[in-house]
Amino acid sequence: MKEDKLMAHDPLSDADAILSEEYYGRRARIGDPEDVRRRAVAGQPKPTHYKVICISMYTRDIEELEAKVAELKRRGWTKASKSQLIRIALSQVDLDKLATPRQ
Repeated sequence: MKEDKLMAHDPLSDADAILSEEYYGRRARIGDPEDVRRRAVAGQPKPTHYKVICISMYTRDIEELEAKVAELKRRGWTKASKSQLIRIALSQVDLDKLATPRQ
């Protein structure tokens, strides 16, 4: 094929973005970077009731967490998430009942 007939950019390479933003419309989620940018441009304050954090976990623990979320969803908790399950676990931990670690 001749070079002059090749497209410089394949318009379908961004199919997911085209469908999600142009066809279906973009659903803003509070806290996503685009939402934060829009709020800053509009002069609205950033949400302060939560922070996005990054933690490291062993792959086995992540798999267990994801399996528990999947089971909750199977049981009807359609909005179950990993962060929600971690918050529930945190609220139930009694530090006074934990054994003292051996050093």
